Amino acid sequence: MRSAGHVSKRWSLLSGVAAVAALALASCSQPGANSASPKVASSAPALPADAGTQARVRLMTGVQYSNMIADVFGADIKAATPFAPLRRTEGLLAAGASTAGVTAGDLMKFQRAAAVVATQVVDNGNLEREIPSHRDSLVPCKPKVLEAADDVCAAKFIKATGRLLFRKPLSDAKVAEYVEKARTAANNNKDFYVGLAGVLEGWLVDPMVLMIADTTEADPKNKDQKRLDAYSLASRLSFFLWNTVPDDAVLKAAETGEILTPKGRARVVDMMLASPRLQNGVRAFFDDMFAFYDFDNLSKDSTIYPVVTGTALKEAREQTLRTVADHLVTQHKDYRDLFTTRQTFMSPALAAVYQVPTKPGWTPYEFPENSPRKGLLTQVSFLAVHSHPARSSVTLRGKALREVFLCQKVPPPPPNVDFSALEDPKSPFKTARERVNFHLKNPVCAGCHKIMDPMGLALENFDGGGQYRADEKGAPIDTSGVLDGKTFSDLAGLGVVLHDHPQLPTCLVKRVYSYSTGGVLTSADDATVVALDKAFASSGYRVPELMRAIAVSDTFTRIIETPAPQAPGKSASVPAAHAPAAQ
Repeated sequence: MRSAGHVSKRWSLLSGVAAVAALALASCSQPGANSASPKVASSAPALPADAGTQARVRLMTGVQYSNMIADVFGADIKAATPFAPLRRTEGLLAAGASTAGVTAGDLMKFQRAAAVVATQVVDNGNLEREIPSHRDSLVPCKPKVLEAADDVCAAKFIKATGRLLFRKPLSDAKVAEYVEKARTAANNNKDFYVGLAGVLEGWLVDPMVLMIADTTEADPKNKDQKRLDAYSLASRLSFFLWNTVPDDAVLKAAETGEILTPKGRARVVDMMLASPRLQNGVRAFFDDMFAFYDFDNLSKDSTIYPVVTGTALKEAREQTLRTVADHLVTQHKDYRDLFTTRQTFMSPALAAVYQVPTKPGWTPYEFPENSPRKGLLTQVSFLAVHSHPARSSVTLRGKALREVFLCQKVPPPPPNVDFSALEDPKSPFKTARERVNFHLKNPVCAGCHKIMDPMGLALENFDGGGQYRADEKGAPIDTSGVLDGKTFSDLAGLGVVLHDHPQLPTCLVKRVYSYSTGGVLTSADDATVVALDKAFASSGYRVPELMRAIAVSDTFTRIIETPAPQAPGKSASVPAAHAPAAQ
């Protein structure tokens, strides 16, 4: 965050939550089987002995908030996600979460969402409409009298639910404080459940619920070092592997201190990797890495792409995430093979775009050998999100390939770029390759475009909606090119070259490590990335093994208190003197 104190001050403008003071201390030291799941290696890689991460305060994402509500109260409790979009930092929204601010307007949204959730949790259902009573299942007791307070019953709810939402047990003093609040509200309103709802609503706007705050303690093995305390480690593991709050089993491992021992943490991590929730964690990471949040505002010109509907675009995102989760978790395959596989899933709306036979619902599908569809790059998701509303974009696609998959940062375009030759409908150039070649005559733009456009041109057999085409304006499309010295004749060839590119797995290692710790990598992380990169290769590029290697390492829990200097360009810049234009 900008600073814990700064956020607390802004938070207190509206909510008046008592935990503001705790947030100000959040980053300071404090004393203190799923049959389809992958089998991961039992040993941890040797990471640098002095490596560690920063203690951070991160704002929960909208998806994490929704997951928390569903996991604590059940999937039928409907929660709005009152979170403003995060700023993408070094390729990840998760990294931007550690610098997010909270405004008074945001707080109003949090309060409205909290009120909606609290009302549902204590509602009494509707017999006429056959709506079940949530209070019967979510409140572990019944009050002696409905019209008055019941401290004993209120305490049971407060202890059990507060432990899950705050990701740690509430102290006796806190329990007493919340029981008092519930008693006052219940007696004033002559309704026991109104008292509980008031307490719950306050929790759901509490900074210590909505923020993921790292708290530290002295490392007993090295008094000069700090480490995450048990509950912060439990939260870091759970948001990394499951994209949600810790469950009862993980919290128990924190309560006993087992999670702080190497053997105990390995047991907990293996348990979490064996959970069906791992698929949620993997999907969340790749949704972030692939910048699929752009789908929230994505649309295509219906006059040009009539079958690329809003439903098709929504399901294009889901198709790729299903493909990734199935490939990496269920089938436990090599990450690099995502760029050459023909296996995926299909829905009726997408079948119209792909022009394949349709079946009801989501079904496994494999493109035939003679199909131009091979690998993630040929799926509608990547092709559509990196295109304009009414046309494809060689540059947007090439830029995305460099930045998303190879971690090579491309500078923004220079001002006053002349696009007239590219956008003129009367242009004599029929294909994108002809238009790009004309554009490259401008030396200001040529540097970067030579790096991006050969890859982007390889995707030109697919229009801005992701539909296949063999020609453009009657002229055949040439999809040959070169990627960092490796030539290819078509998009399938590009997939093979990308599969074998040494930066492809290294980029993933950087992204996963940054995602797991909630912050941007610095030069202090270089040795850790090298060690993880080697371990990832040794595992056959299996992503669950990479996640395990990070989670069981001492580096994951060790805290470096002095901020390391920022490396100038942790995402390696492409070797070009000028920035690209968004063609």
